Order: sequence, then C-alpha cells, then structure tokens
Amino acid sequence: MENLDLNRLPKHIAIIMDGNGRWAQEKGQDRLYGHFHGVQSVRNIVEAASEIGIKYLTLYAFSTENWDRPAAEVAGLMSLFVDTISKEVPDLHKNNIKLHFIGNLSLLPDDAKLALEQATQTTSKNTGLELIIALSYSSRWELIQAIKNIAEMVHLGTLAPADIKEATLEAALSTSAFPDPELMIRTSGEYRISNFLLYQLAYAELYFTETRWPDFRKKDLIEALLDFQSRERRFGKTSVQIHTND
Repeated sequence: MENLDLNRLPKHIAIIMDGNGRWAQEKGQDRLYGHFHGVQSVRNIVEAASEIGIKYLTLYAFSTENWDRPAAEVAGLMSLFVDTISKEVPDLHKNNIKLHFIGNLSLLPDDAKLALEQATQTTSKNTGLELIIALSYSSRWELIQAIKNIAEMVHLGTLAPADIKEATLEAALSTSAFPDPELMIRTSGEYRISNFLLYQLAYAELYFTETRWPDFRKKDLIEALLDFQSRERRFGKTSVQIHTND
C-alpha cells in the first residue's frame, strides 16, 4: 500500500470474477461452494476499493451465456444473488456505496428483480463508491440494444444518420452514466474478456492473474494497481508526445 500513488489511481476498475467453479472442484466441492466463497471476495474487494479511493467498480457477476449452465447451478446462483444482496445492502448503504445493475434484467426471476430494485432504491442517494454489477449481461446484447435505440430515433426523425457520433452510441449504452474503465482485471488465468464491456474497454489496461476469484483479496487488488501505475498510457500518441505534454 505504501508504494501506491493515490494521485494516479484509475477512476474506474472493471473485474471479471473468474474461477469460482474451478476453485471449488480443486477442493473436491461442487461449483456452488466456489460461488458462495466468491461472495467473500466481493465483500473484501468492494471494501478495499472504497478505502483506497476508487470511484467506480464494475463486477461481471453473470453473463447472458451463463444461463446455459446446468439448471441446478443457475438456480443456486440466483438464490445466492438474492440472499447476498439482502444481507449486504445494509452495510453497503452504511458505507455510502451506491449500487447499479446493468444487463438484460428482464431474464431474472421475480424475486431477484425485486431485490435489485430495493437495493438500487436504498442506495440511490449515496455519494461514495459507485458499484456496478453486470448481471445477465453481455456486451453484444448491450450493443444491439443501443443500435436498436439509435435506429428508432432515426426512424422517428429525431436523429439524422449524419449526426450519429461516438457520443450518440455512448449515450445509448447501459454504462452511459459512468466513465470507461481504465483498468480491467480478470482472475483465474484466462486471457480473454468474454463479451464484457467490448466498447468501453477500448483503452483500458488489461491485467490477468492466475489467482482464483475466491482467493482474490485487497493485496491482489493493490498488486494490480501497482502494475497499472507502472504502465504508460498513450491513447495512440507516442511516448515523446506524452512526456512533452507533461
């Protein structure tokens, strides 16, 4: 922590929380055992991000593709989501954390939808860390929805095709209220972004770790931040241009 430059923190971190199932299988347990212990990592990392001074944290909790997993695992995950949200919201609220949910939430069971609505409403006026949970989410789904919305505006005559710009698409995304992530972390040794924030991660620094999500803790987050701070972010410019501007 003493090596971390608090003036050079990423404003927004996105995390693909991978490895719960493999972590459990390595311990001779079923996959839900891993998901249950993954909740402890969520709690630890949310607390750490808030303490360090991160403004936005997006967690990839469940993809649209995850609906194709075995029915028992999906049902167990939905039950775990509802139970976890109910238990954690009071502490999140007390710690001034604001909750958001993005994704195709219409696919969720009714009890999960109700829990998300209540959590969002309870924390809506909080001003600390903004915690975004990507649930029943895929970036391709999000982009298709955005394109449909833009096409509808063109159809209604409220938007001319020539006026479509980057900002038009960004305003139609489910993340329109948040800055793009500057750092994306994926746990468990997989080197891909798995349909997660494809547009928003255009200039993010990507960090991959072998650590399974249930073992990921504050020290691992700090290691990722130190790695981020060791990189030169050029956004298409040369190194000379960056240092000249400094």
